[in-house]
Amino acid sequence: MMIIMRTTATRNQIDEVVKIVQANGLRAHLSTGEERTIIGAIGDGRPVQKEQFFHLPGVDRVVPISRPYKLASREFSPANSIFNLDGIQIGGENIVIIAGPCSVECRSQLMEVAEAVREAGAQALRGGAYKPRTSPYSFQGLGETALEILAEARQATGLPIVTEVMAIEQIPLLIRYADVLQIGARNMQNYSLLHAVGESQHPVLLKRGMSATVEELLMAAEYILSHGNRRVILCERGIRTFETATRNTTDINAIPVLKSMTHLPVLLDPSHSTGYWEYVTAIARAGVAAGADGLLVEVHPDPAAAYSDGGQSLKPERFAELVRQIRGVAQAVGRSVAPVVKVNNNGQTHGSR
Repeated sequence: MMIIMRTTATRNQIDEVVKIVQANGLRAHLSTGEERTIIGAIGDGRPVQKEQFFHLPGVDRVVPISRPYKLASREFSPANSIFNLDGIQIGGENIVIIAGPCSVECRSQLMEVAEAVREAGAQALRGGAYKPRTSPYSFQGLGETALEILAEARQATGLPIVTEVMAIEQIPLLIRYADVLQIGARNMQNYSLLHAVGESQHPVLLKRGMSATVEELLMAAEYILSHGNRRVILCERGIRTFETATRNTTDINAIPVLKSMTHLPVLLDPSHSTGYWEYVTAIARAGVAAGADGLLVEVHPDPAAAYSDGGQSLKPERFAELVRQIRGVAQAVGRSVAPVVKVNNNGQTHGSR
């Protein structure tokens, strides 16, 4: 349930409500807006007497949350969640583009891509250090060496780093290097991992599982949010259906549906959702038109030689064309692409993003 405080509620009155929430064996989650504070009382489903909160000083009203996902719902937070990532607003009016190779293969490959995507208009750099692969014999990533290369690319370009975490024991190392921890589709319902990244308080990009419903995605996000980690980004990356013409089936419906159900930012990955570079730009356009807050795009200087997912990767010049087209679509729907990151001679970002 939600305990909505009056606009005149004092800090002591809010603290007293939190104290009673906790005395009932519930977790208290505060959402503080410009006008009032909402206290989410989250438990394990056992009944709680709402009447004990009605007449507390500072309480305006008590409202039940009907959704099984509480903290992710728009009932708990009607306004869009927006958070700052190294000067970039995630979830705001500007569309954010995260781009880079599926895997970090070597220093020259990543530095070339990082410079190219920044020049084209990307606001963050993606790159896999640890790769979950269907075959145990496929390239599994360079590990910490890749993280060191990613950190060097961030220093040179000013682009924040997004990289995937596959296991709990990797988290302490990854948060030393990465700005955002990505939970891949295969780990969307790895509940121990979700708890751990929630406890880390590090920004998390959560990808939808290949056979997961929208509600299951939101319930996975709830695990992270339940630890007070509010910097969660959702990503639609295509689902598995009977269709074999593409790698996955892009669920464009999921974007406006998610935007209506949750306050969390929603991205689209047009690379994994299609599996073929020829379709990536078209699906990216559709995602932005449908209301996505950003894109996650794979870019490689030589896709034919890529260690993984070369067939869905754009060459840098094709990525630049994608950004150009996305700017036009964004303008048509009353939005804009976030400004290009600027870097001074010391490798530090500056100016408006």
